[in-house]
Amino acid sequence: MSEILVLYYSQGGAVREMAQLIARGVQSVDGVKARIRTVPKVSANCEATESDIPSTGDPYAELQDLEECIGVALGSPTRFGNMAAPMKYFLDGTTSLWLKGAMSNKAAAVFTSTGSMHGGNETTLLTMMLPLMHHGMIMVGLPYSEPALSATTSGGTPYGASHIGGTMDDKPISDDEKKLCIALGKRLAETALKLARKL
Repeated sequence: MSEILVLYYSQGGAVREMAQLIARGVQSVDGVKARIRTVPKVSANCEATESDIPSTGDPYAELQDLEECIGVALGSPTRFGNMAAPMKYFLDGTTSLWLKGAMSNKAAAVFTSTGSMHGGNETTLLTMMLPLMHHGMIMVGLPYSEPALSATTSGGTPYGASHIGGTMDDKPISDDEKKLCIALGKRLAETALKLARKL
Protein backbone atom coordinates (compact mmCIF):
# COMPACT_ATOMS: atom_id res chain seq x y z
CA MET A 1 0.00 0.00 0.00
CA SER A 2 1.27 3.49 -0.89
CA GLU A 3 1.87 5.98 1.92
CA ILE A 4 1.60 9.74 2.29
CA LEU A 5 3.91 11.32 4.85
CA VAL A 6 2.09 13.78 7.10
CA LEU A 7 5.02 15.65 8.61
CA TYR A 8 4.42 18.36 11.19
CA TYR A 9 5.81 20.38 14.06
CA SER A 10 3.39 21.42 16.79
CA GLN A 11 3.91 23.29 20.03
CA GLY A 12 0.39 23.99 21.28
CA GLY A 13 -1.27 20.95 19.71
CA ALA A 14 -3.35 22.55 16.94
CA VAL A 15 -1.00 21.58 14.10
CA ARG A 16 -0.86 18.03 15.47
CA GLU A 17 -4.67 17.87 15.42
CA MET A 18 -4.66 19.21 11.86
CA ALA A 19 -2.15 16.51 10.89
CA GLN A 20 -4.54 13.86 12.21
CA LEU A 21 -7.42 15.35 10.20
CA ILE A 22 -5.30 15.44 7.04
CA ALA A 23 -4.33 11.81 7.69
CA ARG A 24 -8.05 10.98 7.89
CA GLY A 25 -8.53 12.54 4.47
CA VAL A 26 -5.54 10.62 3.09
CA GLN A 27 -6.91 7.34 4.38
CA SER A 28 -10.31 7.95 2.80
CA VAL A 29 -8.64 7.12 -0.55
CA ASP A 30 -8.37 3.43 -1.44
CA GLY A 31 -4.83 2.10 -1.64
CA VAL A 32 -3.25 4.88 0.44
CA LYS A 33 -2.44 5.23 4.11
CA ALA A 34 -0.92 8.04 6.16
CA ARG A 35 2.46 7.90 7.88
CA ILE A 36 2.40 10.58 10.60
CA ARG A 37 5.76 11.96 11.78
CA THR A 38 7.00 15.01 13.67
CA VAL A 39 10.34 16.77 14.17
CA PRO A 40 12.19 17.53 17.42
CA LYS A 41 12.52 21.00 18.93
CA VAL A 42 15.61 23.05 18.17
CA SER A 43 17.51 24.17 21.25
CA ALA A 44 19.33 27.49 21.64
CA ASN A 45 21.80 25.57 23.82
CA CYS A 46 24.27 24.00 21.39
CA GLU A 47 25.10 21.25 23.90
CA ALA A 48 21.51 20.13 24.30
CA THR A 49 20.52 16.88 22.62
CA GLU A 50 17.14 15.37 21.95
CA SER A 51 16.46 11.66 22.22
CA ASP A 52 16.12 9.80 18.90
CA ILE A 53 12.70 8.63 20.05
CA PRO A 54 10.14 11.06 21.52
CA SER A 55 8.83 10.20 24.97
CA THR A 56 5.23 10.69 23.78
CA GLY A 57 3.39 11.30 20.51
CA ASP A 58 4.37 10.53 16.95
CA PRO A 59 7.84 9.28 15.96
CA TYR A 60 10.45 11.68 14.63
CA ALA A 61 10.82 11.80 10.86
CA GLU A 62 13.84 10.38 9.07
CA LEU A 63 14.95 11.07 5.51
CA GLN A 64 13.82 7.55 4.66
CA ASP A 65 10.22 8.60 5.41
CA LEU A 66 10.39 11.28 2.72
CA GLU A 67 11.93 8.91 0.22
CA GLU A 68 9.53 6.01 0.79
CA CYS A 69 6.28 7.98 0.61
CA ILE A 70 4.54 8.98 -2.62
CA GLY A 71 3.53 12.40 -1.26
CA VAL A 72 4.03 14.79 1.66
CA ALA A 73 1.75 17.03 3.72
CA LEU A 74 3.92 19.51 5.61
CA GLY A 75 2.60 21.40 8.63
CA SER A 76 4.00 24.03 10.97
CA PRO A 77 2.75 26.81 13.21
CA THR A 78 3.50 30.35 12.08
CA ARG A 79 6.58 32.12 13.38
CA PHE A 80 6.60 35.73 12.16
CA GLY A 81 5.03 34.75 8.84
CA ASN A 82 7.25 31.74 8.29
CA MET A 83 7.52 28.10 9.37
CA ALA A 84 8.86 27.29 12.83
CA ALA A 85 12.62 26.72 13.22
CA PRO A 86 12.37 22.96 13.94
CA MET A 87 10.68 22.31 10.58
CA LYS A 88 13.12 24.56 8.72
CA TYR A 89 16.04 22.81 10.45
CA PHE A 90 14.73 19.41 9.36
CA LEU A 91 14.21 20.54 5.76
CA ASP A 92 17.70 22.07 5.67
CA GLY A 93 19.01 18.54 6.27
CA THR A 94 17.40 17.06 3.15
CA THR A 95 20.15 17.99 0.67
CA SER A 96 21.08 14.35 0.05
CA LEU A 97 17.52 13.70 -1.20
CA TRP A 98 17.67 16.83 -3.38
CA LEU A 99 20.97 15.75 -4.94
CA LYS A 100 19.46 12.49 -6.18
CA GLY A 101 16.02 13.89 -7.04
CA ALA A 102 14.30 11.56 -4.59
CA MET A 103 11.30 13.87 -4.09
CA SER A 104 10.90 15.03 -7.69
CA ASN A 105 7.43 14.66 -9.22
CA LYS A 106 5.79 13.69 -5.93
CA ALA A 107 2.71 15.57 -4.70
CA ALA A 108 2.93 17.90 -1.69
CA ALA A 109 0.56 20.04 0.38
CA VAL A 110 1.02 22.43 3.31
CA PHE A 111 -0.94 23.40 6.43
CA THR A 112 -0.51 25.82 9.33
CA SER A 113 -2.00 27.34 12.47
CA THR A 114 -1.60 31.00 13.42
CA GLY A 115 -2.51 33.05 16.46
CA SER A 116 -4.43 35.77 14.66
CA MET A 117 -6.45 36.25 11.51
CA HIS A 118 -3.71 38.24 9.78
CA GLY A 119 -0.76 36.68 11.60
CA GLY A 120 1.06 35.23 8.61
CA ASN A 121 -1.26 32.36 7.77
CA GLU A 122 -0.81 32.56 4.00
CA THR A 123 2.84 33.62 4.00
CA THR A 124 3.69 30.60 6.14
CA LEU A 125 1.99 28.29 3.65
CA LEU A 126 3.76 29.95 0.72
CA THR A 127 7.20 29.85 2.32
CA MET A 128 6.75 26.18 3.26
CA MET A 129 6.14 25.49 -0.43
CA LEU A 130 9.54 26.86 -1.48
CA PRO A 131 11.82 24.04 -0.28
CA LEU A 132 9.32 21.48 -1.56
CA MET A 133 9.38 23.10 -4.99
CA HIS A 134 13.19 23.08 -4.93
CA HIS A 135 12.86 19.32 -4.42
CA GLY A 136 10.78 19.19 -7.61
CA MET A 137 7.53 18.41 -5.83
CA ILE A 138 4.13 19.26 -7.31
CA MET A 139 2.02 21.42 -5.02
CA VAL A 140 -1.62 20.62 -4.27
CA GLY A 141 -3.90 23.28 -2.83
CA LEU A 142 -7.59 23.63 -2.03
CA PRO A 143 -9.93 24.61 -4.88
CA TYR A 144 -12.94 26.87 -4.35
CA SER A 145 -15.12 23.92 -5.32
CA GLU A 146 -14.68 23.02 -1.63
CA PRO A 147 -17.73 24.79 -0.06
CA ALA A 148 -15.96 25.27 3.27
CA LEU A 149 -13.35 27.50 1.60
CA SER A 150 -16.01 30.12 0.90
CA ALA A 151 -17.95 29.50 4.13
CA THR A 152 -15.07 29.74 6.61
CA THR A 153 -14.85 32.75 8.91
CA SER A 154 -11.49 31.70 10.35
CA GLY A 155 -8.79 29.58 8.68
CA GLY A 156 -8.77 28.16 5.19
CA THR A 157 -6.94 29.27 2.05
CA PRO A 158 -6.48 28.01 -1.52
CA TYR A 159 -2.78 27.50 -0.67
CA GLY A 160 -3.49 24.89 1.99
CA ALA A 161 -5.37 24.16 5.19
CA SER A 162 -5.07 26.65 8.03
CA HIS A 163 -6.41 27.37 11.51
CA ILE A 164 -6.74 30.55 13.57
CA GLY A 165 -5.88 29.45 17.11
CA GLY A 166 -6.13 32.79 18.92
CA THR A 167 -3.32 34.63 20.70
CA MET A 168 -3.57 32.18 23.62
CA ASP A 169 -3.84 29.18 21.24
CA ASP A 170 -7.18 28.35 22.84
CA LYS A 171 -9.60 28.39 19.89
CA PRO A 172 -10.67 24.92 18.78
CA ILE A 173 -10.45 23.92 15.13
CA SER A 174 -13.73 25.00 13.53
CA ASP A 175 -15.96 22.69 11.51
CA ASP A 176 -14.95 24.45 8.27
CA GLU A 177 -11.26 24.20 9.14
CA LYS A 178 -11.71 20.48 9.86
CA LYS A 179 -13.49 19.91 6.54
CA LEU A 180 -10.67 21.67 4.69
CA CYS A 181 -7.99 19.58 6.42
CA ILE A 182 -9.77 16.38 5.44
CA ALA A 183 -10.37 17.65 1.90
CA LEU A 184 -6.69 18.57 1.52
CA GLY A 185 -5.58 15.11 2.68
CA LYS A 186 -7.95 13.42 0.25
CA ARG A 187 -6.91 15.62 -2.69
CA LEU A 188 -3.24 15.09 -1.89
CA ALA A 189 -3.66 11.30 -1.78
CA GLU A 190 -5.64 11.21 -5.03
CA THR A 191 -3.07 13.38 -6.82
CA ALA A 192 -0.10 11.47 -5.40
CA LEU A 193 -1.56 8.17 -6.58
CA LYS A 194 -2.05 9.51 -10.11
CA LEU A 195 1.50 10.83 -10.23
CA ALA A 196 2.97 7.62 -8.80
CA ARG A 197 1.23 5.54 -11.49
CA LYS A 198 2.81 7.69 -14.20
CA LEU A 199 6.36 7.25 -12.89
